[in-house]
Amino acid sequence: MSRLSATLSRVKPSPTIAVTTKAQELKAAGRDVIGLGAGEPDFATPAHIRAAGIRAIEEGKTKYTAVDGIPELKAAICAKFKRDNGLDYVPAQVSVASGGKQILYNALMATLNPGDEVLIPAPYWVSYPDMVLLAGGEPVIAPAGIETGFKLTPEALEAAITPKTRWFIFNSPSNPTGAGYTWDELKDLTDVLMRHPHVWIMTDDMYEHLAYDGFEFCTPAQVEPALYDRTLTCNGVSKAYCMTGWRIGYAAGPQDLIGAMRKIQSQSTSNPCTISQWAAVEALNGSHDFIAENNAVFARRRDLVVAMLNEIEGMECPTPNGAFYVYPSIAGLIGKTSAGGAKIADDEAFATALLEETGVAVVFGAAFGLSPNFRISYATSDDALKEACTRIQTFCKGLT
Repeated sequence: MSRLSATLSRVKPSPTIAVTTKAQELKAAGRDVIGLGAGEPDFATPAHIRAAGIRAIEEGKTKYTAVDGIPELKAAICAKFKRDNGLDYVPAQVSVASGGKQILYNALMATLNPGDEVLIPAPYWVSYPDMVLLAGGEPVIAPAGIETGFKLTPEALEAAITPKTRWFIFNSPSNPTGAGYTWDELKDLTDVLMRHPHVWIMTDDMYEHLAYDGFEFCTPAQVEPALYDRTLTCNGVSKAYCMTGWRIGYAAGPQDLIGAMRKIQSQSTSNPCTISQWAAVEALNGSHDFIAENNAVFARRRDLVVAMLNEIEGMECPTPNGAFYVYPSIAGLIGKTSAGGAKIADDEAFATALLEETGVAVVFGAAFGLSPNFRISYATSDDALKEACTRIQTFCKGLT
């Protein structure tokens, strides 16, 4: 008899973390490696946010707090939703957890029964399907390929919904593609959801403020107010505020759902880090001038990467609306052989050979549910990106 649970056999470790770990191991062994796998801004947490965390320590704000967030942070979150999204929530409708991932997991654990389906557009963030499986549900994947700009069509959404569908997970701008839905595109999806009142909507808005070229973010409950009572609007401070290590995610939704999530958290982690909560208060309430400055840098890096990758014969790299990822197709390179003798049978083989032969670490597309592609995070320096893309160009020219 195995000492491990049967549930654990349903899931696999995070591929993005695995790629980052492999790159770190190669660096430690003396290899010249450029890691483009981590979904993490390379900017420091802004000074006024760091100062709020330091101040919390100095003022002795280091004790347990309420399980799902201090009142000051819940108030700041309510103000944020009103200010940025036109959504009205009260603190009893808000949950704060140790990162956005815990928010999503708590909601799934609190709501899924065996056989319940969760509809996930692909490509998707690698953790969505595995969190559903851990919670006892069944992920149902709805492809959204390069031909539709990596966006789910209303027809595909309609076709994927069944009587067993419990949740629809929606992420815009997207990890891994950076694709963002316009108001009209999202309205087409919410029109479908209005016809299926048994389906709840879980939004992952983590990249809300990382948008370029005038793209205007919107979220489902904002576009279709009639979905308010069955939408969990999720967000966090990790990406736009450069606070990945602070581990603060949050959500707002129906009060009974928030209460159920609180119960899950009370018997798992209890409250998020107190110091991080106070820093998050400052992040939400304080100056946001740095976001526009950071976005200008991200947009420049995006344009650099897209241009260099599109110079490669057999590769197609769309220009994303937001986040800090590109998701190029390598359909024209499948079946070729690298200069080192590796057969490029699929995108995983491509990523493996690229790392071994050039020292560039990317994440293969199958990890995100859509092949043949790979993901690059351009949240690193211009020089590193230019060198990495030059190596990718050289690698691809060597394919025969």
